[in-house]
Amino acid sequence: MLDNPLSFSPLEAIDDTLEEEEEMGYHYDKPGSLPGTITIADDADPSVIVLIDYNESTAIREVIETPEELAPHLDSTSISWVDLKGLGSEDILRRVGGVFGLHPLVLEDIVNVPQRPKVEEYDNQLLLIARMVTPKRSGVGFISEQVSFVLGKNYLLTVQEEAAYDCFGPIRERIRTNKGAIRKQSSDYLAYALIDSVIDGFFPVLEAYGEQIEDLEDEVVVNPTRQTLEKIHSIKRELLTLRRAIWPQRDAINALIRDGSELISPEVQIYLRDCYDHAIQVLDMVETYRELASSLMDVYLSSISNRMNEVMKLLTVISSIFIPLTFIAGVYGMNFNPEASPFNMPELNWYWGYPLCWGLMIAISSILVAFFWKKGWFEDHSTVVAQVKTGRNSKSRKLFRK
Repeated sequence: MLDNPLSFSPLEAIDDTLEEEEEMGYHYDKPGSLPGTITIADDADPSVIVLIDYNESTAIREVIETPEELAPHLDSTSISWVDLKGLGSEDILRRVGGVFGLHPLVLEDIVNVPQRPKVEEYDNQLLLIARMVTPKRSGVGFISEQVSFVLGKNYLLTVQEEAAYDCFGPIRERIRTNKGAIRKQSSDYLAYALIDSVIDGFFPVLEAYGEQIEDLEDEVVVNPTRQTLEKIHSIKRELLTLRRAIWPQRDAINALIRDGSELISPEVQIYLRDCYDHAIQVLDMVETYRELASSLMDVYLSSISNRMNEVMKLLTVISSIFIPLTFIAGVYGMNFNPEASPFNMPELNWYWGYPLCWGLMIAISSILVAFFWKKGWFEDHSTVVAQVKTGRNSKSRKLFRK
């Protein structure tokens, strides 16, 4: 039955033109809109349908020209994975909805992005909305998109916003090479594998943020600048976006386990529990990094305050040294005529008067410098700074190694 070879191309790097900053806000309809109304974004990618049909012995991959070609695969004994990428064609989307018998509200949730991650059960179908994140090629930030799963008895429909990238490459490779148990299992196992891939996609993103926070911990102590503050704000904002993505996603996976749908076997529910644990781990990492970012803000403000204190300390030392010198210079700068009275600065006529005045000023300055030195006002902080630069005095590094 399935005699065509399955050919996959490796996932290409994300193009720079796609690396746009995204603020994830949830979609809402205009007041008074009819239920099931769909809105196509002007910048949405053209819709492309890829079918991966497989069983234990063989597998094929095929680009589908018309949605109606999918109908025979929905009732076959093999597993059909229909991957629809791009939400730019309303006609194709509605025709796909007709072939799969999607409820109008399901089609609305799939097309009108972004939706809050959730799970809903319909007649003979299960809908899961999730958020998928991919690190940017620059290593700073991430790209987020909605991915929708519609699970049926022998099929799985996935709908993605973008056609250029996803995190499903390893799953396609496992199907192609018949690695593991994926081709021996039903469509619910395929859904688990893809959901697990989506959750695991958060870890590289969080690892990059961990490295950024680690670098900023040194920067806020050694050389805090305005750019440092902007980086901290950016990280806090992006971590909040990740939290808004993973929190309801964790609840959706928990609902899959708790509700016990007939479309998900008890065996797959065991795997979903592991996926749920991964989601909790991601959420814990997000919360930890958010706390570290908030702590960085406090450290930054303390570092700036300490630098200001150092400047004020230096000015205080200089002022303290020059105050008595200014007093002496001011006293002898008064224009009293020593010839008018023997009490009018008689030392002005001394032979050693001027050298003695300089000696007194130098002696006072030396005494004050020695006093401040003894009090530790000239403390050398170079050793501490060197330790921070090499990481020997960075307590947080221990956290990242755990």
